[in-house]
Amino acid sequence: MSTVIDRPGTAAVPPDAPASGRNARVWHPVSLAALLVGTGILYLVNLSANGWANSFYSAAIQAGSQSWKAWFFGSSDMANSITVDKPPMSLWIPALSVRVFGLNSWAILVPQALMGVAAVALLYLITKKYFGHWAGILAGATLAVTPVAALMFRFNNPDALLVLLMVAAVWATLKAIEDGRLRWMILTGVFVGFGFLTKQLQVMLVVPPLAITYLAFGQHTWVKRIGHLFAALGALIVSAGWWILAVELWPASSRPWIGGSQNNSILELTLGYNGFGRLNGNETGSVVPGGARGYGAPGGYLGADGGFGGGPGGRPGGGGGMWGQTGLLRMFEPAQGGQIAWLIPTALIVGIAALVIIGKAPRTDLRRPYLAVWGLWLLVTMGVFSFMAGIFHSYYTMALAPAVAAVAVGGGAVCWSARDRLWVRIVLAAGVWIAAIWGFALLARSPDFVPWLRPMVLIVGIVGGLVMLVAHRPYLSVLALVTAVAAALAGPVAYTLYTVGQSTQGSIVSAGPRVSGEFGPGGGRDPGGMRGGIPGAPAGTQMAGPGGTAMPGGVPNAAGFAGPGAEGGMGGGPGGLLSGSRPSAELVAMLQADADNYTWVAAAVGSNHASGFQLESGYSVMPIGGFNGTDPSPTLDEFKKLVEENKIHYFIGGGRGFGNSDGSRPSAQIAAWVQENFTAQTVGGTTIYDLTAPTG
Repeated sequence: MSTVIDRPGTAAVPPDAPASGRNARVWHPVSLAALLVGTGILYLVNLSANGWANSFYSAAIQAGSQSWKAWFFGSSDMANSITVDKPPMSLWIPALSVRVFGLNSWAILVPQALMGVAAVALLYLITKKYFGHWAGILAGATLAVTPVAALMFRFNNPDALLVLLMVAAVWATLKAIEDGRLRWMILTGVFVGFGFLTKQLQVMLVVPPLAITYLAFGQHTWVKRIGHLFAALGALIVSAGWWILAVELWPASSRPWIGGSQNNSILELTLGYNGFGRLNGNETGSVVPGGARGYGAPGGYLGADGGFGGGPGGRPGGGGGMWGQTGLLRMFEPAQGGQIAWLIPTALIVGIAALVIIGKAPRTDLRRPYLAVWGLWLLVTMGVFSFMAGIFHSYYTMALAPAVAAVAVGGGAVCWSARDRLWVRIVLAAGVWIAAIWGFALLARSPDFVPWLRPMVLIVGIVGGLVMLVAHRPYLSVLALVTAVAAALAGPVAYTLYTVGQSTQGSIVSAGPRVSGEFGPGGGRDPGGMRGGIPGAPAGTQMAGPGGTAMPGGVPNAAGFAGPGAEGGMGGGPGGLLSGSRPSAELVAMLQADADNYTWVAAAVGSNHASGFQLESGYSVMPIGGFNGTDPSPTLDEFKKLVEENKIHYFIGGGRGFGNSDGSRPSAQIAAWVQENFTAQTVGGTTIYDLTAPTG
């Protein structure tokens, strides 16, 4: 019952596809509207509960809405002292939204939600062309309810735009394979180039899948296909390079410092902190000053398991560190499993089976390039994420979500169309059983979360697999499909609904309930400390408070993290490394008084620490040292000059950037100079220094 395509542009619709004729004309638009409207509602409901979401980016969006220069560069503050540590494209659209609708949570986050709806719609269109309407609906729905996708399409990190652009690049490449026109490959390069301006080298993970698929299945001769790929590369370079070139050629004295770099260079940021440093763990200026270091190393920060630094020095043998254990099973570990891994095993099984079924079909069978490009996307990205030694957060796995949905549904559609073969029905049954058993295991990691759902998923999956064995009988096929989809998606849907109902804020966030064995820097719904605690530390161990005060568990503070309730901690109050500050009304009023007389109403160590004061006051707050407090901007001499020129009114204490752990860093030197030369006062629970009134 398989379908073979013998000419380009023909859709691979299974001959037994449901709904045809008049029913199709009615149900197809209705079901598509339900998918897109439902996705929109899912991503928009309770959206304002996320507040400023990642205040690091919200402050930059605010700055871009008030200053076109800040908009162009992606500056953290309206006065353009320093940029965020990413290119600015993901900030441009919400900044324009804020210009139109004013500064509020909805204006910042709705663009991301609409990007999610667009990504779902685009995946539907791609899948429909090769496998029919209902397969497209299922692929779009699977992406929509993937927990990490639902999380990030309701958040203001760059990942929402990045994923949309990557899906668009696949769409353009498959169009090029269909009709052979060069313009589609040029458009592919443009989409990838825009992805580069969104999150730099991460978008390059999709380039090998795109190139290999076009080279293998494009219509023209090898020479012409290679030429088309070079044209796409040229489009990529132009669409990304114009901004890179502009920043490099712009006089450094009249533009903001490039956040995340140590030498004020966008190229350094691209290749270092946001590039190869993510792979080998040597991220200069990152959370571990001077690179990854082991337990107790000077300039590093201490861990309870023999090394809390990322990369090779993090754990004995170089297997992991602060960002988790590297290896083949990394995507299935507690921190990542519930975010993305629900359907990965099933997708791999049915995807391989689908390629076997297609077998010796003509090279122009368009199902093959569909499975190839999405399958390679899944394998390449999962492989890099599994073994990268540098900074890694669970929400990065959003980049896998479209590929998992596409391979699972596309491979399943090919197998379904060939279910008259016994071995194919066995593969389908195995896929259902594995999805149910793995879903049961993932749900068991949070035993108090909807406890009745675990056995239900297992029971429905077992029954669905048994029915799948006889799914070639027409009267059982619908039951087999319904039970298979229910068993596969019940867990992700539950995680997604939980995520939508919560307030998610901070720099490091994750979807779903807290799970057993999860670890890594806090954020999200656990702002009081390390979510899941410190790996390898005794139960109850938290990061230390300011000044080296040991929190429960006795871990000394070398990095400047604060525990629950400590000034500069990760939840509320003055803010910290991973969450924005929350100033009191009294302090906001103090900052706003005479604010127009200063370039910066205040300065604070670390971008997150500064962000809340800027967002609430509406005036520029200088983030000394950028995100981590480790960037050499400004230097102590530069800061002293700005103070002498009365360009900065206040210095806000309590910042806990990693720069505070190293006295040789400008941020630590500035903080020490302020403490020595100005009088501290407490306003609304926050320590503040008036830089216009030196003690001398």
